Amino acid sequence: MSDHSTVWPFDEPSNVAVYTSTHVMRAGLPVLLVTHDDGDGAWQFHYGGDVEDVDAMIVALASVLKLHPELSELADLPYGWKAERESPEHPWVRKPRVDS
Repeated sequence: MSDHSTVWPFDEPSNVAVYTSTHVMRAGLPVLLVTHDDGDGAWQFHYGGDVEDVDAMIVALASVLKLHPELSELADLPYGWKAERESPEHPWVRKPRVDS
C-alpha cells in the first residue's frame, strides 16, 4: 500500500498475486468468500457467485485491499481455511475449508 504510515496486515507482501474476479475488481460487488489455500497458501477473494473463466483475474493483494479495506481483518486466516459472510453487513464466519 502506498501509505507507509499504515501497517501492512498480511504476512505476504502487498504485491503477492491473488485470485479474484471482474465482479469484485470492476463491477464493485462485495467480497463474500475468502479462502487461504492449504499447500500453496494462495488467497482467493470472491463475491460468492459462479465465476466463469473469462471473469477470473490475478491481481496484487494490495489492489483487492484498496477496493475492500475491510478484508484486512482476515489477514490471520489460517492456511486451509475460508471465511464467508451473507453480506457486507454480516460478520465473517471462519471455518476449515473442505474441498469437494
